[in-house]
Amino acid sequence: MTGNLATRLPRARKGGMSAFDALPPELRHWLHDAALPWSAPSVQRLWARAMREAGGDATAARARLDAAQAQAIARDARRVWGPGYPAAGIDAREGLRR
Repeated sequence: MTGNLATRLPRARKGGMSAFDALPPELRHWLHDAALPWSAPSVQRLWARAMREAGGDATAARARLDAAQAQAIARDARRVWGPGYPAAGIDAREGLRR
């Protein structure tokens, strides 16, 4: 079965599910509906910063995560489909189209 080891796919990082399980329940709930495939370490860093900036308010921190995700989607949409694509005009900080 050594032929199964010959792959070009990256190896899974250690602690994938355990890192997810260690996330706060509010953050795991947010990830359930997330549009992007966030990694546990990156979303944990973003969550910690959002909680600091929101003064510990989980609702405000989730809103900041939503804004960060919308901004990432808009950035990717502009890069992939160009500035005329509908999602490319979303300004996540204001919730308005540019």
